Amino acid sequence: MSTVQIVGRSSSHFTRVTRIVAHELGVPFEFVPIFDMTQLDASAFGENPALKMPTLRRAGSTVFGTENICRALAELADGTVSIVWPEALKSDLSRNAQELVWHGMAAQVQLGMGTLVAKLPADNVYFKKARIGFEGALGWLDRNLAAAISALPKERDLSLFEVTLFCLIEHLPFRGTLPVDGYPALVEFTRTFGKRPSAERTPYAFDKPPRG
Repeated sequence: MSTVQIVGRSSSHFTRVTRIVAHELGVPFEFVPIFDMTQLDASAFGENPALKMPTLRRAGSTVFGTENICRALAELADGTVSIVWPEALKSDLSRNAQELVWHGMAAQVQLGMGTLVAKLPADNVYFKKARIGFEGALGWLDRNLAAAISALPKERDLSLFEVTLFCLIEHLPFRGTLPVDGYPALVEFTRTFGKRPSAERTPYAFDKPPRG
């Protein structure tokens, strides 16, 4: 199997999802960090015209977006690892859980880019609504986590829901976006999932450009 490249950031929860999945699948990859998120050239984002990350490069082709990349990685693997994809979620509760995780990940980017990178006022209604909605999503996930996990197929090695949830919750204290103390079920889930080798190999960090 030829090595592929994942273009993204070690500080990004969207990027970490793809890296964890690659490790779980045993797909070798080269990580290509994006050092400056304020760049306006698609080449800085692995030729993603939307100026977003992550991007996967494989065999002269590119794949945009976290879930797309995870599916592409699964195609490169030997098929021995069983991953539960969103379409396999059969209950409204489990489908809502995945949707709220995606929402939370997007909201965190919105808050981070808006208030931390762009230095816009946090009391703007755009960010206030994002924060309140984010807190609401986390509260719902905390209350319904046990049921959402139980609804997953028992015969699985991994689910995209579990990976994305872990990456989201562990990202909160890393970026200081929201406190996690009020979500004990989510904290315990993150502690347990964080023992997986794939999680231990992909800690959040700020990529530093090489000197010189």
